[in-house]
Amino acid sequence: MDNNQNTLARIQEITTKCRSAVIVIPPNPSVDAIAASTSLYLALNKMGKTISIACSQKVQSDLAASDKIQNIIGAGGDSLMVSFPYSDGAIDKVDYNIQGNSFNLVVTPRPGHQKLNPNQVNFSYTGGLVDVIFVIDAPTLNSLGTIYTENQNQFNGKDIINIDRHLTNAYYGTVNYVNKTISSISELVLSIIQTLGSEIDRDIATNLYAGSAASTNNFTSYSTNADTFEHIAVLLRAGAIKKTFKKPDQPQIMRPQPQVINSMPSHSPEVPKSGPIESVEKEAVIDKPQTSQEWLKPKIFKGGGLI
Repeated sequence: MDNNQNTLARIQEITTKCRSAVIVIPPNPSVDAIAASTSLYLALNKMGKTISIACSQKVQSDLAASDKIQNIIGAGGDSLMVSFPYSDGAIDKVDYNIQGNSFNLVVTPRPGHQKLNPNQVNFSYTGGLVDVIFVIDAPTLNSLGTIYTENQNQFNGKDIINIDRHLTNAYYGTVNYVNKTISSISELVLSIIQTLGSEIDRDIATNLYAGSAASTNNFTSYSTNADTFEHIAVLLRAGAIKKTFKKPDQPQIMRPQPQVINSMPSHSPEVPKSGPIESVEKEAVIDKPQTSQEWLKPKIFKGGGLI
């Protein structure tokens, strides 16, 4: 077995034994990092693992399972967490009451603010212990931001599976699945999911396709090779839906207008505007200086001068 196969076998061994895991991505994650992490989340969930995704910052994406990304590390546990979008000062008070066998949590918005949308409420369990930590697209643990610096004790003594393609990766994991020449993180995660034997459904295939496309500028980057297209073929056969990503608008470059240099001297007469030929001829006749009749008479020269 080559190094990659040995690494994948080790990841399979650790993942099979674990009961709970968390996937951690850096702040301001790329589309590729979001696609890879959510796809791995969906695959591990299919395997019956208690799994969560964590990031230091809020992530907005339309990829499947991106709404599962939270800003805490934890998987499972006995504490039910209710989360929903919040803006500063939008909530007036939080209360609860018990009616019969029902426990009611009451969230009252502040006057002038919108009421809570039930479709935006998420429920999850927290406070549980994590067996394995998957770190995606992070060259060092510190590059994860506050999700690491404020929870370092959560990383101590855990199996850390480092999945990355950065040239500067520090190989900090218990297992380091690092390929610095591959075109996307999504390709690495595809290999892991295939090794784990989890089903690649349409959501997983679509996410991984989107991540690969974004990372390679729609498969035009120098890192795109035959292996890339072999991975894409697997995803398309699994039902991947192609998604087009609009590039950020480029600022329009204002080019200086060429200056016209007038070579005519400043005292040159103004060129008359074009008009009917007749009017031009009339103007020419009118403007013609009158010849004095005295100049037409013959002149006689004598010694004393002209007569």
